Amino acid sequence: MPTTGPEAAVELGPLGLDRGAHLLIDQALGALPPGARVEVHGSDPSLTADLAGWARRHGHRVEGRVVVRGEAVDQRWCGAERSGDPSPGVVAERAPASWGLAARGALVEAGGPALPGADLDERPLVWSELAPQLYAQAAASQWDPATAVDWDAAVVLPEVVERSVVQVMTYLVENEQAALVVPSHFVGRIHPHYREIVQLLAIQMADEARHIEVFSRRAALSGSALGASAVTGRASLQTLLDERDFSVAEFLLAVLGEGTFLHLLAFLERHAPDPLTARLCHLALQDEARHVAFGMAHLDEALQADQDLRARLAAAVVERHRVLEHTAGLAEGVHDALVVLAAGSLDPQAVGRGSDLVAALQGDMDAGRRRRLVKLGFTDGEAAELSSLHTANFM
Repeated sequence: MPTTGPEAAVELGPLGLDRGAHLLIDQALGALPPGARVEVHGSDPSLTADLAGWARRHGHRVEGRVVVRGEAVDQRWCGAERSGDPSPGVVAERAPASWGLAARGALVEAGGPALPGADLDERPLVWSELAPQLYAQAAASQWDPATAVDWDAAVVLPEVVERSVVQVMTYLVENEQAALVVPSHFVGRIHPHYREIVQLLAIQMADEARHIEVFSRRAALSGSALGASAVTGRASLQTLLDERDFSVAEFLLAVLGEGTFLHLLAFLERHAPDPLTARLCHLALQDEARHVAFGMAHLDEALQADQDLRARLAAAVVERHRVLEHTAGLAEGVHDALVVLAAGSLDPQAVGRGSDLVAALQGDMDAGRRRRLVKLGFTDGEAAELSSLHTANFM
């Protein structure tokens, strides 16, 4: 063991520098100021020659087997700074690009490459105190499409009902693809200092990937071709993909879009004509509830930090409505498929009941949007108006 005096010594025994002896020498030097001397003892035949070369590379001076500590190491780290508070869970208000990919709280050597493209580098732009908890919950709740669903269960439905299920599944796939792409636009823009947000968005994308898989698989279960994709639906989703403000995107996608989808998935689970379809919707509903919870939590905190944000959110809804006002809204085929799915047949009385159920669903969607908007600080009147302007395509 090295001594701790100003003229320290380190005993290496047979250990050579090619097998880690430098670690012991470094340990001894690190406790001393520049100019201090450390005498090195050891029996490795190459020790003297190797010691001289190692010392030169690291800015030290060697006198025989005495290493005189240089200032190179101190100079190298003199401009270093911590990437935020080293205490666990403490998040900086702003994360400089100079921190790069350094772990939060690490000692960052000066002069490294700046992180390009991470313009979402301020806490209020992305953060939510709920994010770490939601990430832990999401990681623990991941499910495997191959085992969470009994794909061998028999599904025998009237042809008209099966066609309706296929059309609804086709519509769900289209919307889930948009919900996967939107967060992908922001993952690379969020400074890794706010890692829980990046992790949460990444697992959210994994959620959507699973939804796409199971809805596609259910659509193909009967061997029939997939349903139709209307221009109006794709146009509505494109407005989500075009949004580049993170908070606005979370508002449009998570709070309004996925929030509305919570009601749709609950409706499909409740009225599904077969247990397999109900199971898929139940699993997707659990995932989507987390997405909505993050969007609400983030916006609640962002609105407290940015007094202009609420007006921007409202303006985004109005602008989206303006862009889509000449489209037909929810595709007729999707609406009719929901009616038949809920009806279970084309019996006139059943169809009437299915139509009433879909109308009630749309009312529930509107009420849910209003509740979430009021929670974000909009007045009842503002919430009603903004909800009425939300796309008829649901997402």
